[in-house]
Amino acid sequence: MLTIVQTALEAGFLYAPIALALFLSFSILNIADMTTDGAFVLGSAVSAVCCLAGHPILAIPAGMLAAALAGFITAFLQTKLGVPSILAGIVTNIGLYSINLMVMGSGNKSLFQSQSIYTLAKTAGFGGSWYKLVVTALLVLVVCVALVLFLGTRLGLSIRATGDNADMVRASSINPTFTITVGLCVANAMTGLSGAMVAQYNTFADVNSGTGMVVLALAALVIGETLIGKGSMVRRVVGVLAGSILYRFIYAAALRANVPADYMKLVSAIIVGIAISAPAIRSWAAFQAKKRKALAARKGEK
Repeated sequence: MLTIVQTALEAGFLYAPIALALFLSFSILNIADMTTDGAFVLGSAVSAVCCLAGHPILAIPAGMLAAALAGFITAFLQTKLGVPSILAGIVTNIGLYSINLMVMGSGNKSLFQSQSIYTLAKTAGFGGSWYKLVVTALLVLVVCVALVLFLGTRLGLSIRATGDNADMVRASSINPTFTITVGLCVANAMTGLSGAMVAQYNTFADVNSGTGMVVLALAALVIGETLIGKGSMVRRVVGVLAGSILYRFIYAAALRANVPADYMKLVSAIIVGIAISAPAIRSWAAFQAKKRKALAARKGEK
């Protein structure tokens, strides 16, 4: 049981940066960024190549930088060439498939005999038997703090204002092209961080590993907002992190229940569907409760 909890926590933290990226692009900037799948694999590919070259620590910022460049391309297509945001992300995502293959040189790159941030931590005795969770959690918590601080700066506030009302931002002499570009670069950098960590955690990078990441991150985002609710930026970021971890616990519970491997995609789809529809279901339930109270009050008056 303890092993299942440990694995679920590790997976929750590993994929939390993608949910944070979607939080920034979708919730803050109000942009449906479809670059996520390809940017995740790009972060994995660059991380794998750096690890094979003997630079596992450098692999983390390198993967983030590469994914940020992918976000820049999406922003350029959207802001300079007038491509709709969804199509811009799709175009970039399609192109990234070939780029990821070029970076890795093949469809799969093994890191089994290479050093990683996790093997370095294990060798140093850092974190004991929980070294993978400790390393991953530290990196993700640093990103969470950095994101909260960044969104509180003048530039961060401009990005938040751009998502609320781009015309107002433009009228205030703030360039929305710049804020959108920075926002998408930062968001995809966080996606690249997740890809870089996952590659080193799993000891391999695969060109198809990013499939469905947008949907899973959206589920974590909605779960977090449903449980924690909206409020201060700290609360919202904590909610995203909690949503990612809870999603992985639900997934681990399905595995614990001996659900066949062929049905896990269906389980994931059900989890995502419930998470996305949770706010509407909760609103409906609250309405029905008020309706019953109103009817009971009327009967009491009679």
